[in-house]
Amino acid sequence: MVNFFKRMRKLNTILEVRTGVGAALFPNAATATKEFPTVTRLHLTYARKIYGGHQGARHFWRRALPRLKYHNPSVAMTVKPTDEQDGPAVLTVYYAERLSSTAPGIAGSKPVVDKYAPAPDANEKSAVIDLKNLTFEEIWRRVQASTGAKDFVATADDEANAKNLADISARAPGDRQRIKAIRQAKKDQERMLAEARGEVEKQ
Repeated sequence: MVNFFKRMRKLNTILEVRTGVGAALFPNAATATKEFPTVTRLHLTYARKIYGGHQGARHFWRRALPRLKYHNPSVAMTVKPTDEQDGPAVLTVYYAERLSSTAPGIAGSKPVVDKYAPAPDANEKSAVIDLKNLTFEEIWRRVQASTGAKDFVATADDEANAKNLADISARAPGDRQRIKAIRQAKKDQERMLAEARGEVEKQ
């Protein structure tokens, strides 16, 4: 049987990627509308170090992108970390045939150019979201507003598992103290037995 704590860690990892900020569904061929066309792919560029306004983009890569990929496996997602701290932190969103109705406004009148982003295919249009100096949550709000991504609704099982993990975490400090006390009592007993044996041998 797999160790209980290993099972809990795996369950926590699954919940982390299934739920939370970025756990959402992009419009696809079946759900696309005139306002929000199909999202075909994403490309993220940011500097490896967090200073210079890249912190939010880095957090987006670490926390939101895995969730987006999990819920949108058919959407290609590429990442380019650079050593250019003064360079742009941007997310390029590619759409099928046309841009979403909100993308131009979010990109702004002077969109940032990402030299690392692949050129859109003949049947694609792309919009660049400037991520610099934005928090992780602000980035997600802009991505969601420009793509029409719908938040994933957690299932009853997800909620039950999350509650179970939260209960285990809440009990953890007390459990650690209890186990520590049991181990210490065992050590004390072994020490007392060793001392008793020593006294008998002296006689």
